[in-house]
Amino acid sequence: MFANSLWALLPPIIAILLALITKEVYSSLIIGIVAGGLLYAEFNPVKALNHILKDGMIAQLSDPWNVGILIFLVILGSVVMLMNRAGGSAAFGRWASTHVKSKTGAQLATIALGVLIFIDDYFNCLTVGSVMRPVTDRHNVSREKLSYLIDATAAPVCIIAPISSWAAAVTGFVVGTNGLALFIKAIPYNFYAFLTFTMMLVIIFGKFDYGPMKRAEKGLEVKPVIDKVPDESSITGAEDQPNPPISSKGKVIHLVFPIVALIICCVIGMIYTGGFFKGESFADAFANADASVGLVLGSSVALCLTLLFYLITRVLDFKECMNAIPEGFKSMVPAILILTLAWTLKSMTDSLGAAEYVASLVEKVAENGMVMNFLPAFIFIIGAGLAFATGTSWGTFGLLIPIVVSAFHSDISNELMIISISACMAGAVCGDHCSPISDTTIMASAGGECEHIKHVSTQLPYALTVAAVSAVGYVFAGFVRSWMISLPVSIAAMVVVLLIIRSTQQETD
Repeated sequence: MFANSLWALLPPIIAILLALITKEVYSSLIIGIVAGGLLYAEFNPVKALNHILKDGMIAQLSDPWNVGILIFLVILGSVVMLMNRAGGSAAFGRWASTHVKSKTGAQLATIALGVLIFIDDYFNCLTVGSVMRPVTDRHNVSREKLSYLIDATAAPVCIIAPISSWAAAVTGFVVGTNGLALFIKAIPYNFYAFLTFTMMLVIIFGKFDYGPMKRAEKGLEVKPVIDKVPDESSITGAEDQPNPPISSKGKVIHLVFPIVALIICCVIGMIYTGGFFKGESFADAFANADASVGLVLGSSVALCLTLLFYLITRVLDFKECMNAIPEGFKSMVPAILILTLAWTLKSMTDSLGAAEYVASLVEKVAENGMVMNFLPAFIFIIGAGLAFATGTSWGTFGLLIPIVVSAFHSDISNELMIISISACMAGAVCGDHCSPISDTTIMASAGGECEHIKHVSTQLPYALTVAAVSAVGYVFAGFVRSWMISLPVSIAAMVVVLLIIRSTQQETD
């Protein structure tokens, strides 16, 4: 009765609205899950409970992809904890204090590191957060702002990088044509990604914020954890204390080595799963890669190399290394819990046919020749709405891209098809960026060590501003059909909008 209709979108809407109103994410997700189960069971409580636990949570936690992501998070948490215990993060903080002199520099360094780690968004979020937290804390960048910068570089850089887990996923969803070639052609039309970077740079160099982010930056609701660079004399304590001491032997290399090892090993792990060592080309191996398994393989090897490196350099002894591993696991528990609930909520919306309902709307529009020029903007909005409601960008473009490809009969030379494909990917990233139940948003909160709902509420106005300009850009691109015209015009429009907002802010201050 409720399947494949507008009712299918009710559970995620309930969860999202409650989270934004109550500022409490766990209960909001659980209520959304219960609502989805009751709708699926047509309000039969026994059937609803069975569906939630068996078909929802248990099924999601036994899914190989999800299990791989959870293992990757645990290993990454352990590596981050090892870096902290070894004094690598503190040493980097001391080094950064002599090179990063201002708040602007700290924010730019965060963006630069996020761009460099373009392989995978999960890896990006947690690595950038652990490395840059001491630096941004010292220069009074709020945890909300740090989480926004992490989130705004993670998915946007992955969706325009031909060598990334996202590119591999997109090419895997394209049937009947060269997926990688299509992805590369679509890059210049990914307005949301480029305009997000434009926004970050304008806000940083313009030295202004607006909305909840402005209040967070002014009040620094999350006080800096590191107020000054720690020196060796302050690093004391006993191993059995609640917070074991940081090693005084740590150097910058003890942070750089694990990160470089993670990047190299994760890339090798991903191309290994894609058959690179069985004769596949590098591009084909990435296109066919299993990112979940590849990240687990790569991070496992990187963890072993990190342990070996720390033992050889004697920055930590064996007992200290082993004590850090479960502590890293503990640090990931909140993110794992939210992810588990978010995945369960997604399974509720899937069982109600939310994706199929939205896909049918797109197909109807694609069949109408009168509105073909508006198709990219329409797909962008639908993609953003679907990703926002379900919390998954991959699932969104996995559903919409095949529809777009079939609507244009796999004609890769059709410029409107390229624009529509890019609009689909951009919309998916936009909705994922805004959604409080998105795994990337959850990882950004964890990476910045920011309360999840505060991160969502502060970045939402920024993401919606970029989304509005992007939608207009896709209307323009649908008529012009040239990225060399539409992309610069969209970027210029983004700058103008932000300058107007800045002027308004100055008048009200």
